[in-house]
Amino acid sequence: MTDLLHGRFVWSELMTPDTKAAETFYTRVVGWTARPFPGVGGYTVWHAGEKGIGGMMALTPEAKAAGASTAWTIYVGVRNADESVTRLKALGGKVFVPPATIPNVGRFTIVADPQGAVFAMLQPDGPQPTGPEEPAVVREVSWRELATTDLAVAKTFYTELFGWEMLKPNDMGPLGIYQEYGRFGQPLGGMYKKPAEMPFPPHWLIYARVSDLDAAVKTVAAEGGKVLNGPMEVPGGDRIAQCLDPQGAAFALHQSKV
Repeated sequence: MTDLLHGRFVWSELMTPDTKAAETFYTRVVGWTARPFPGVGGYTVWHAGEKGIGGMMALTPEAKAAGASTAWTIYVGVRNADESVTRLKALGGKVFVPPATIPNVGRFTIVADPQGAVFAMLQPDGPQPTGPEEPAVVREVSWRELATTDLAVAKTFYTELFGWEMLKPNDMGPLGIYQEYGRFGQPLGGMYKKPAEMPFPPHWLIYARVSDLDAAVKTVAAEGGKVLNGPMEVPGGDRIAQCLDPQGAAFALHQSKV
């Protein structure tokens, strides 16, 4: 039987030292609106229209001392968080936050793959998906990209853990293979072996879809962020730009050609 939940991207979460500044920045750059999450003090939900697509919480001194940093974290849905953690550890992953329950939300855990890229898993309460993923629309997260130090191991790890399909391998010449992955034949992101000179450790990067990339990039700079790469065209005709927000969290923007 097809499992529509396990391996599905269900959330994206920003941890930042200045939530008010981040709210202003992403509202102006991407067009999200931010609303407090009922019943959970200090937690904000990002909305694309009426759809909740992610969240935000403050990076406290305590969290920073424990190793947390200003960053976006992807959440992958799982059928059973405890069983998935056991499987992750058997595959060489690491657990930072053991499975814990958030009332009326679900059971979550913060983990890392064998190369150290951090992500989260969520066994959600409430309604379950009724169909496969559909292509993201403007203001939704449209792509999730993994920079890793070992592409072969990463492909095996995520295939074994989540059942992701390895789709089109794009030959990027000197940069190597950019491996698309997805579910039910639908591309959801890519992964690649990061160049040795790339200053960042292995990590996940979210892409937010915008209608006008050039305007969004100008707004990034005007609002105190930084454009690291782009705008540029990628195979297939879409355009992207990779950026930092004013607090230092990495994110990317994506404009579809259609």
